Amino acid sequence: MTQPTPIPRDGRASSLLRAALATAGQGWPVIPLRPGSKVSALHGETHCPRTGQCTGGHAKPEQRATTDPDLIHAAWAVAAFNVGLATGPAGLVVIDLDAPKLSDPPGTLHGREVLHSLCAALGETLPDTHTVATPSGGLHLYFTAPPGTRLRSTQDILGRHIDTRAWGGYVVAPGSTTPAGRYEITDDRPPALLPAWVHARLTTPPRIKAAPLHPSTTGAPAGRRAAYVAAALRNERQNVASAPEGGRNKALVRAARALGRLIASGDLDRGEVEEALSWGAEAADLKPYEYRSAITSALNWSIANNPATRATP
Repeated sequence: MTQPTPIPRDGRASSLLRAALATAGQGWPVIPLRPGSKVSALHGETHCPRTGQCTGGHAKPEQRATTDPDLIHAAWAVAAFNVGLATGPAGLVVIDLDAPKLSDPPGTLHGREVLHSLCAALGETLPDTHTVATPSGGLHLYFTAPPGTRLRSTQDILGRHIDTRAWGGYVVAPGSTTPAGRYEITDDRPPALLPAWVHARLTTPPRIKAAPLHPSTTGAPAGRRAAYVAAALRNERQNVASAPEGGRNKALVRAARALGRLIASGDLDRGEVEEALSWGAEAADLKPYEYRSAITSALNWSIANNPATRATP
């Protein structure tokens, strides 16, 4: 982090400084988040000055995270920043259990319930561990990463409304506040070691199952429609493959949602779409645990939100 110019502090800023120091004091590197927000306050790649820590190229937030008290004092002197905990450099894997959103269908389960069902189905358990309650009703379960591993952040690999934060991610640390409320520690014990069964599921996620939505209507379309569909598949695959760093996941979701409409109309088989998007994601240097759940979720959304009609372009 750069050395900012100190400004007068208020009580809230002092409280957040203490939260940042407390987190860093456990050996967990921190970054400033925008006041009242979960978004990083550090500059992004498009506005990188290529100075300081970025002299040799843009340094991502987790590369600029720090436990240095002097740097933390200087940074939090600027504003009442929330506190981000860089999970990868901290040696942590945080299981993020989200509450259902207003946009979710009725009956959607809390991530906590989904995780409980997963444990019951597998005959496994989770040890008690360091826990933080989020303002939205979610929970962050802190675990130490197994020695010698470098786990990446994931989405929905363990189930709906269950994300994990490790390398490539961060969590909002306790003491931070948003308009919805405050992040609070509910179990202050040290983080337990991530169970082996969880580690296995995060590193070897299940393969995508290719199942057309409407088997009776799928098949190779003819004529102009066939050319249009083939071009759409080819172009979206290339859009993903050529997406710039920082926009790869967004390009992947956009492509999946576009091609999902052609699955719903019966013009494309879901399997060939998943294969094409996976190829594009691999070409963009995304790993399977980074793109599989994104493809699945985006295709499911697109199919569910588009009528299965065959319209001539």
